[in-house]
Parts: sequence; C-alpha cells; structure tokens
Amino acid sequence: MDGSVSGTGGADRAERAADEVDKAGGAGAADTAEDAGKAVKGEASGTPEKPEKRPNEQLNSWFLRSGWSKGELARQVNRRARQLGAHHISTDTSRVRRWLDGEQPREPIPKILSELFSERFGCVVGVEDIGLRTAHLSPSASGVDLPWAAPQTVEMISEFSRSDLMLARRGFLGTSLALSAGSALIEPMQRWLVPTPSTGAKPPAGGDRTRRGRLSPPELDLLESTTKMFRAWDAQCGGGLRRKAVVGQLHEVTDLLQEPQADETSKRLFKVAGELAQLAGWMSYDVGLHPTAQKYFVLALHAAKEAGDRSLGSYVLSSMSRQMIHLGRPEDALELIHLGQYGSRETATPRIQAMLYAMEARAYATMGQPAKCKRAVGMAEDCFSDCAPTDGDPDWIRFFSEAELNAENAHSYRDLAYVAGRSPMYASLSRPKMLQAVHLFEEDGEHQRSYALNLIGLATVDLMEREPEASTVHLAKALRIAKQVRSERVNNRLRKTVDTAVRDFGDVDEVRDLTEQLALHLPESVETAPA
Repeated sequence: MDGSVSGTGGADRAERAADEVDKAGGAGAADTAEDAGKAVKGEASGTPEKPEKRPNEQLNSWFLRSGWSKGELARQVNRRARQLGAHHISTDTSRVRRWLDGEQPREPIPKILSELFSERFGCVVGVEDIGLRTAHLSPSASGVDLPWAAPQTVEMISEFSRSDLMLARRGFLGTSLALSAGSALIEPMQRWLVPTPSTGAKPPAGGDRTRRGRLSPPELDLLESTTKMFRAWDAQCGGGLRRKAVVGQLHEVTDLLQEPQADETSKRLFKVAGELAQLAGWMSYDVGLHPTAQKYFVLALHAAKEAGDRSLGSYVLSSMSRQMIHLGRPEDALELIHLGQYGSRETATPRIQAMLYAMEARAYATMGQPAKCKRAVGMAEDCFSDCAPTDGDPDWIRFFSEAELNAENAHSYRDLAYVAGRSPMYASLSRPKMLQAVHLFEEDGEHQRSYALNLIGLATVDLMEREPEASTVHLAKALRIAKQVRSERVNNRLRKTVDTAVRDFGDVDEVRDLTEQLALHLPESVETAPA
C-alpha cells in the first residue's frame, strides 16, 4: 500500500505542517538527513547500494505547471482515495517527493494522479503521460474495444454493473480503468454501424431454465417508466444521489436478458439496458468518475445496437462527445458527433438532430473554428423550429428544450470568446442566449443542475465583460443550488469561476465576500485553489 495506514484525525494536520516546512525550505534538509541515514546504513551493513532511481521528469513537469505544493497534492490524493473507498491510502509530502524522484506508486495512486491532473488542466492526462505504469487490466475491466455480439454485451454489462455494486463505494471501480481517447476510442465506436447477424440474446449454456422469463407488457412498461423516473431524479438532484440505484436496476435488466424472451421483448429490454447504461455513465461523469462513465457509455452503445435503436445510439455518442469536450479533446468529440449524425440520419427526429448539431457547435467552438460553429448553431436552431408534438420523441430527448438549446448555443459562443482571447464580440453573442436559458430553467424548476450550470456560465460572461459585481450575484445563486444537488461538475465549475473572479477582481468587496461563502459551503475549494 502507498503510505502508512491512517487511523488518527491528526494526519491532515501533520500533512499541513510538513507542507509549511516544505515551502519554507525544510524539504532540502529533510532530504539531506534521509540521504545521510541511507548512506550510514549502507556503510554499516556492507551491502552494495541499489541503483539510484531516475527522477520522473514527466511527473515533475505536470506537477510544476499545476502550481500545487507537495502537501496540496498529497491532500488531494488522500481525499480522492477516501472518496473511492481506499481508506488505506495516507500520502504525505515525503511520499510525493519519492514519486517525483522516480518511485512507482501502487494502484490506485497512478489513476488518481491521472484524474487529478486531467481535472486541473482540462484535458486527458494519461498514466503514461505522467511517467507512471498502469496495472495490467483484463479485457472485461478495461478498454473500449469490446465484441459486438448480444450474449457478450449482456455478460459485459452484467459483470461491470455487479462489480460496481459490490464495491459499495462510488467509483472505486473507476480507479482500475483507463480512459481511452483518439483512435483507440474512435475506431472501436465506428463498428457500431457494422451489421451483426443476430440481435437476440441467448440464455447462457447450463443456465437456470426453470424460471420462464416471459415478461408481460405491463412489466416491461414498468421497467421503462422506472427509467424515466431515474432520469428525472438525475436532472433534479445531480448524479451523486441515485447512481447506485441506476446501476442496480441495470444489473437486474441484464438478469432478465439472460432468460429466454421473445425477440420483441428482448429488443425492448436491450433498449432499457441502453438507456440505463447511458444514465449510469452520465451520473458517473457528473460526479467526476470519467473512466467509469466512458465504460458505461460504451456498454450503452452496444446495448443500443442490439436494440436496433440508431437514435438512442446517437444520443449515447453525444454523451461521449460532451465528456471529450470537458476533457479537452474536441477533435474526438467532433468525430463522435459525426458518427452519431451519420448513424441516425434516417431515424432522428428534429429534436434529436437539433441536439446533435448543438453538440457539433460546441466541438467546433472549442477547436476555435467560428464559421463552422455558427453554421452548426444555425442548423440546431432550424431543426428545433421544426419540432412538433407528433414527432414521437423518445423520453430521453425531452430534456432538450428551448432552455437547453439556448444554453448549448450560449456556451458555444462563450467558448469561442475564450479561444479568441475573451473576444467581446462572441461574449455579446453569448449573453442573450445565456440569459434566456437561465430564465427558462428558473421557471422550469425541474432541472436544477442545468439552472446552476447556466448561472455559472452567465457569470463567466460577466467576468469577460468586466462586470464582477454581476458575476457574484449569479454565482451566489449557483452556490445555493450546489448545496442541494450532488454534482461535482457544478462544484468544480463554481470553484474555477470564483478562482477567475479572485484572480482578475480580487479587490472587489463582493468577490471577497463570495470567496468566504464558497470556503464555508464548499470547503474543498480552499485546498484546490492554485498555490
């Protein structure tokens, strides 16, 4: 295990004290004393010294650019480990120093460091990128290149969801997963469109056939309505509250898929499984478990294929695209969206098409391509204007309302402003759409997380236009919502935006007051602020 077993409440105080010594220059003395002790021990024993480790230059580079001290990184590793149920982890400044000097930490530390640096820099920072080795993973527990066949899809979803549930701690499974990007992600997803000879799941050989799995239509209706209920809970309360319940329901559905069912029933069950896996992925993404989220999205796409539901598949790909934008991989995001658009070209309703175009615009904005972004924004608005109650939209796309359309397009223009050096032109295009989104979400009352995210988005536009007082009003409203929903996305964006306000307008009274409120209600912000 990494570090000593922690059993006292004084560990954090000790880490902070060590950090102060580190900052004051005491680290060098500690290193000297430690090295001297090793030398004396070697001389006394007469044993040859082991070859000296080479410093991990890649990890040192990321660490220096992060602005963190060794103590701050140690505390973040410990906090993330506790969140993941790895209570045996107790890292301190000396342990961080050893990593920088070339020591290879054991799992789950490499994955935790990868996630922390990815969040810090807004891009995918793999384990290899920080000069560490990842543990060997079995195909069932890692990767996205999985077999496209019904029995294997059922088995993979069943195994993954069962493992997730058995750990009884949110996201612990995620620490043993690798996040895929680039061709390693895109090429396996392209096989979504390749026809398969069979869509029905067969019961496993030797399985229990005494229980006849002929579900009645009312039972299927109940499964579908339960999925709708989970989706509503997520929008209202955030992904952290009901994630395990969704994973449990998904596992139950895979049990049903392993029983003999009529072909039509099997397809409906695969559709339910696809929707639940997408929702489990979305909730995992919302609480910051990115590798776990990606695995659920991949499994959802497999289930959608077995259901023969191209539109659902395009929705799953849009979720994956959003995650890639969040992680600073807009090129991957664009590939995924184009794959979804092509695959659903004959089945997508105008509302689904509008959602896909809006996500395409987000990708182009992050890539700094204003002409293509504006074109996609216009296409999204045109498609949305064609929406009609008779379109037969599935429940999962009903979230894409006028409020959501305005929100996505506002964020596209806001992101263009970022790429163009806080361009006032793009900020002015973003503001009216963001205001409309905030107004509509406030009236809605059912999508509290989206309301908070767009209040934060509006605050970022305020800061671009040098209106710090207005930004604090919107951020204070978002903070009140953040205390009620369980969403790391909301919390992280709130902290980052407040950090920006402090950096640019730290002498404004309202900004100082908001910083105190944030430290009181979201205390992690104190430890994650730049050093």
